[in-house]
Amino acid sequence: MTQALISAYGEEKGTALTRKIEENAGDHLEMSGSGPLKKIRAGEVAVGFGLRHQAVADKKKGLPVDVIDPKEGNFTLTEALAVVDKGGKANPDAMKAAEIIVTKARPELLKSYPFAIYPGEAVDSELVPAYPRAFKEKLTIELLKKHQEMVKDE
Repeated sequence: MTQALISAYGEEKGTALTRKIEENAGDHLEMSGSGPLKKIRAGEVAVGFGLRHQAVADKKKGLPVDVIDPKEGNFTLTEALAVVDKGGKANPDAMKAAEIIVTKARPELLKSYPFAIYPGEAVDSELVPAYPRAFKEKLTIELLKKHQEMVKDE
């Protein structure tokens, strides 16, 4: 949420909006992506900013959940995989492991992180956000800490 607001409105206004949301949400604010939907399922809150694919799944199950994509955009997590060429010292099973991950794990990953990256991959159109966004910087531990510092209680 913080990343989306900073991306859409810049650091100063994005930080101010995040603080206002935190103030308004109070004890209902969750730091977990699945936390808001869990509270919606339990009837504790009426609205939440959480993991989109979980809300889509709940809606498909017939739960009274709707999915509204924020115009500021939806960011999608992606995973990374690399096989390092070490010449004669390379593990011969490394490329086999990578191939298994790409061919066997990717179909399941696409259900949670609907971002096709390999030729031939397809994503269920219900899972694709209306306003997909990419953050201008890679999400690193340092960037995460910076965002946390920007919005922490003073």
